[in-house]
Amino acid sequence: MKKDLLAISDLTPKNIEDILKLSASLKKMQKQGKTHQPLKGKSLGMIFEKSSTRTRVSFEVGMYQLGGQALFLSPADLQIGRGEPLADTARTLSRYLDGIMIRTFAQATVEELARHATIPVINGLTDLHHPCQALADLLTIREKKGKLKGLRFAYVGDGNNMAHSLIEACVRTGMHCAIACPPGYEPDAGIMRDAQHTAAGTGSELKLSNDPDKAARDADIVYTDVWASMGQESEHAKRVNAFRGFQVDASLMKLTAPGAIVMHCLPAHRGEEIAAEVIDGPQSVIFDQAENRLHTQKAVLEMLMK
Repeated sequence: MKKDLLAISDLTPKNIEDILKLSASLKKMQKQGKTHQPLKGKSLGMIFEKSSTRTRVSFEVGMYQLGGQALFLSPADLQIGRGEPLADTARTLSRYLDGIMIRTFAQATVEELARHATIPVINGLTDLHHPCQALADLLTIREKKGKLKGLRFAYVGDGNNMAHSLIEACVRTGMHCAIACPPGYEPDAGIMRDAQHTAAGTGSELKLSNDPDKAARDADIVYTDVWASMGQESEHAKRVNAFRGFQVDASLMKLTAPGAIVMHCLPAHRGEEIAAEVIDGPQSVIFDQAENRLHTQKAVLEMLMK
């Protein structure tokens, strides 16, 4: 693996397989009450410029379970909130810590931090990527379906950071990926272009359309996310109108393959991107996804910081 995890595109198919194997092993040990502390005496700095529930708690608990400690750092706690160059912060924190996780807005911020840090940097979320969630999703799919390669994955909704990381994850693991977004809300063209190139080598099919029914037909997994992400609150009314017809509801799920599962990275807006009867129904695996953030992030922490 590289020094940092900034995007799923940083990982090879073998890297992903190694993370998932270790994640499953760590999950089994935790369920059995076995102590595993390879990061004893090590510290992770967690920089949060965006609010969080799952990211903060799962990283903090994960470091504790691995024998280390996690420090919560908000912009109010750091001099970057008062204009200190990010490069200086990176160099300074590298003298104190063994790793940094950052949850922020611009992908360029994470990349600059990693460029100047001498310790591993993990992307806890940016506006462009959410690699930690995608890894948890892969683990969840494999637990429920017994494999990844050859499965049909449908993403319905906004072509956002979650879509980007899931596209990169699908094409690296041999899953077929169908994306359906309203016109003007498609995924980043550069990410799609790179993913198509990767798909050619792994046997994945990657398709993009503006038709949710087409994407969901015969799908093994249907995934959605909020229509207005953090920082887009002012666009909410406009987006609700644009995304009309893109809700994951019971009628859409009738088009899927037998035994299809429904996924959402949370937080969810029931009645908008997903119907309550679906997200709270028997096909939903949303809380398995949330739990698996803990286990996959522990694997990433161990592999990067051990």
